[in-house]
Amino acid sequence: MDNQLNRSSVKSLTRGKIWCFAIGQFGWSLLAALISSYVTNFYVPDEVTQQAGQPLFIPQGAIFLGITILGLITGIGRVFDAVTDPLIGSLSDRCTSKDGRRIPFMRAAAIPFGLVTVLTFWSPVSGASWINAAFLFVMMMLFYLFMTMYCTPFNALIPELGTTQQTRMSISTTISFTYIAGMAIAYTAPTLWGIVQSSFDMERVTAIRTVFTALSVIGTVCLFVPVFTIREKDYVTSQPTQSTAFSSLKATFRNRDFRVFVASDIIYFLGITTFQTAMLYYVTSLLKLDESMSTVFFVAMTALSVVFYPLVMKLTPKLGKKKLILIAFCIFVVAFAYTACLGMMTFIPSAVQGYILCVLAAPAMAIFGILPQAVVADIAECDELETHENRSGMFYAARTFAMKMGQAVAMIVVASLAIVGKDTGLGYRLTAVVASAACLIGGLLMSRYNEKRVYSRILNK
Repeated sequence: MDNQLNRSSVKSLTRGKIWCFAIGQFGWSLLAALISSYVTNFYVPDEVTQQAGQPLFIPQGAIFLGITILGLITGIGRVFDAVTDPLIGSLSDRCTSKDGRRIPFMRAAAIPFGLVTVLTFWSPVSGASWINAAFLFVMMMLFYLFMTMYCTPFNALIPELGTTQQTRMSISTTISFTYIAGMAIAYTAPTLWGIVQSSFDMERVTAIRTVFTALSVIGTVCLFVPVFTIREKDYVTSQPTQSTAFSSLKATFRNRDFRVFVASDIIYFLGITTFQTAMLYYVTSLLKLDESMSTVFFVAMTALSVVFYPLVMKLTPKLGKKKLILIAFCIFVVAFAYTACLGMMTFIPSAVQGYILCVLAAPAMAIFGILPQAVVADIAECDELETHENRSGMFYAARTFAMKMGQAVAMIVVASLAIVGKDTGLGYRLTAVVASAACLIGGLLMSRYNEKRVYSRILNK
């Protein structure tokens, strides 16, 4: 009862403020996409990319069990995340700052987040060197740390700012749009560095670093928008928790519905990140198209997914979030299986094969862009009603951890499979098979989520 009275005394989030909040999502999406989409291609270039002038910066080949240096670095980085995610989530939940529990972390992380994103591609030594590998390791660890410091508190604000289902869906839809927009801008990088390279007669690497620096500045500026436009205390009344990081994490995973969702989420991010990371390879090695076409395909896929947003919003109240997410998993299973066949269907022009993939994947992108964040918000609110303790930060820390664990395994998979049968493209096709299988497993796990119980508890509060 006290919690309901407190919520009724705060301001309602206006449409303008929702967009201010969502611009922060655009910023971190852009920065994260630069790393997830280009680190592998930058440090483990295929033959086409090397012929285009991309040098080697780290030793190539497998170290052991088929795992490459880059795969090992990203894998260790995600293990590091396993510690920082719940730690940051707990610190945010317990924060007693006069500016709120979330905004202070976002403000402190913004500049380092953007700076480390740029430095990740700024190897100190020319040529393949273990010094560059060590430098990359440090930068990747710092990148994961500062991304967690921004994203976990940011995501924790979703259920706290969205005090009704309508507001929550509005926030989820808006940040989904800016999330995809951030990724779309990141995917213009090959086109941009091609323009810079030809216009200013730059070397390929210099052009890439110039473009990444410019995009990172844009992303960093966007990170500050919610920090300076939303006064957290005006919209949120949740009190700091007293639980330690370990006890809060334990209590969070005691929630069965959340355990089911997180298990499904890890597998989802394994699948989608495998696809996104290998996208450039699919374009250049399987379809034999210029790397700039990856920009065209991703923008087309993004634009089509946005077209499906109104339909997703309309169907959600009728079918529920769970059914739509299961449908999206099925769509991705088919789309990624089709991806494994790219370049083999000689009776279809290569560019047309790419556009068919865009049409296949777009509806699922729309569903996953909107609904998972709203599901976590539902679970967090249900848990608060049952335990009388607001642990939104820890719920989203665990969800962020799931995302990064899936991404880590995906980058290991892509980096390791990329060296298999380079002449035939076999390794790249296998990455698509892995992505398709992951989505099948993710859907099976999500089918065990008890959406009816969560809805019932929220509606009867």
